[in-house]
Amino acid sequence: MKTYNWKHIIYLILSNWRHLFCFDVPNPLNSWEECAFGFHWLHHRKLFFMSSFGRGKMKMRLRKPVLVLLFLTVVAPIALYTDRLATFSSFSTYEFIQEPSKLSLHRDVRPLNLHPQELSASQEPFDDVYLENLARSIQHPDGERSRKTRKLNEESKRQNDNPIRQVVTLEELAENKENDKLKATQTETKKEGKSIEPAKTKSKKADEHVLTDTRVKYLKDQLIRARVYLSLSATRTNTQFIKELRLRMKELQRALGDATKDADLPKNANEKLKAMEQTLAKGKQIQDDCTAVVKKLRAIIHSTEEQLRVHKKQALFLTHLTAKTVPKGLHCLPLRLSTEYYSLDSSAQQFPNQEKLHHPNLFHYALFSDNVLATAVVVNSTVSNAKDPSKHVFHIVTDRLNYAAMRMWFLANPAGEATIQVENIEEFTWLNASYSPVLKQLGSQNMIDYYFKTRKSESDSNLKFRNPKYLSIMNHLRFYLAEIFPKLSKVVFLDDDIVVQKDLSGLWSIDLKGKVIGAVETCGENFHRFDRYLNFSNPLIATNFNPRACGWAYGMNVFDLEEWRKQNITQVYHSWQKLNNERQLWKLGTLPPGLITFWKRVYPLERTWHVLGLGYNPSVSHREIEKAAVIHYNGNLKPWLEIGIPKFRGYWNRFLDYDQAYMRDCNMSP
Repeated sequence: MKTYNWKHIIYLILSNWRHLFCFDVPNPLNSWEECAFGFHWLHHRKLFFMSSFGRGKMKMRLRKPVLVLLFLTVVAPIALYTDRLATFSSFSTYEFIQEPSKLSLHRDVRPLNLHPQELSASQEPFDDVYLENLARSIQHPDGERSRKTRKLNEESKRQNDNPIRQVVTLEELAENKENDKLKATQTETKKEGKSIEPAKTKSKKADEHVLTDTRVKYLKDQLIRARVYLSLSATRTNTQFIKELRLRMKELQRALGDATKDADLPKNANEKLKAMEQTLAKGKQIQDDCTAVVKKLRAIIHSTEEQLRVHKKQALFLTHLTAKTVPKGLHCLPLRLSTEYYSLDSSAQQFPNQEKLHHPNLFHYALFSDNVLATAVVVNSTVSNAKDPSKHVFHIVTDRLNYAAMRMWFLANPAGEATIQVENIEEFTWLNASYSPVLKQLGSQNMIDYYFKTRKSESDSNLKFRNPKYLSIMNHLRFYLAEIFPKLSKVVFLDDDIVVQKDLSGLWSIDLKGKVIGAVETCGENFHRFDRYLNFSNPLIATNFNPRACGWAYGMNVFDLEEWRKQNITQVYHSWQKLNNERQLWKLGTLPPGLITFWKRVYPLERTWHVLGLGYNPSVSHREIEKAAVIHYNGNLKPWLEIGIPKFRGYWNRFLDYDQAYMRDCNMSP
């Protein structure tokens, strides 16, 4: 083996690394001629070294220059090459993102022939995946990701002439990225001990919601078809088929039971369904006359509709009956209170502050009711929300049976600083049949027969207008406010089925602008217009009123009694009552005559003063109720009845103390 001394090694280094001055490193010379001159100089220096190295005295003098030369020829190129790598790896991510179609790893890759919209749509997922792989390939050039990157670039080069394929590749990359993210999320969730269910689309959820009772409906449909086959003459003669069909019907009825959705069905419901389907298929082969089947189905539909009509009528009658029935607790309470009242001394039976009853500057309310508990809620809710309860005066008028009970309740449960007056309607001696046409009508035999006759052929189809409460004059006292309160100039009328939620003193400051009554109009619903209550086939009604005129609501109304007297409202009411002696203009009630009597005399109040419908409409919004000053349980579903709407009962119950002694004695609870 040939050996080399250090002189030969220096010669080889100088010979093989001279190209570094002109090619691989930035050239420090100014021209190729100067580069050639540098090589010529190096060649002569080499001969000089070869001739002088034999001399021992030159060794020490040449050692330092040689070391410097070695540094310049070996270490400097390495440093320059490392700098070039640093320059390559320092390209910003922004430059790659801006030109994703021009990326290359020392390859000649042409730009992707994509339209601008396609490029922008596919740019984001491509950049993320590609840059991630690129960074890892630089860090681990021999790793698995480096091989994947090289393979990806080779495929990109082969498919460079096919832009459609390139777009698909980008979409695949984006899809792979989403899958990787999903897997990572699942892995993290599993580590936390949670489970992930596959995502379901809204449409699937909607379909599942719709199809929750599909099998139940199909089973019921099979029962109907089976009944049809039982009644057809062609299948009825086939005893074997009829026996099998009856057996299947019993099995199906047991499986169906009271189920309303598929989840309620037993496990063997599918087997029963298939068995019945096979039996019905036999019946279809026996009975091939479609006309007979159609006739029978039509008969079943007609019979079902008739049954539905009868049930609806019965339900309506029972609802009205329940609404007019006095619950046991409400029957016990007035009896208990009356007994207690008559045991008091005469001095203890009097209310305080009676001097305020006719003070014109106070806030006066009129309540006409025979329901002690309902009246208590009205008074309690009004006083609880009043800014100055001492200015509020309540004038309560009731009948003879409940007079003692009503007085005893407010004696035992004072309304704070408010003033209470309880009067007996029997004391209004001026209100008699000779003065009031409505009293004369209510006492007539014709009216009594209308309410109490039992012949269905002559009964009125609308049970609403056959309410026995219309036989009571209590319901018509609202048309005699000017006579009941001759010394007052303004009064607020309140029904006993309302709850007050805000201070009502602002009602007395409203300017009615010459109108007699202030009320909330009910134009939003078609059944609250004039043609709903009045008989416009009668010429008297048709010529004087507009059928589409807006109705309004009793329950919370402001009355200007001075204007009432000026316009002689009571006489207007009497004249129309006389014309309606045979109930040709309207059915009995108080709203139809009110619409007529106060025609063009109503000042519309803001809707927030009075919200209606809590006694028949479950869809009254909570937000509307909270904004209202007064909420009205008009309808049959009163809050003190068991049939009352449960979600509205709380507004009424909160103004009652069920721990009160009389309430406990009558076993009354919320």
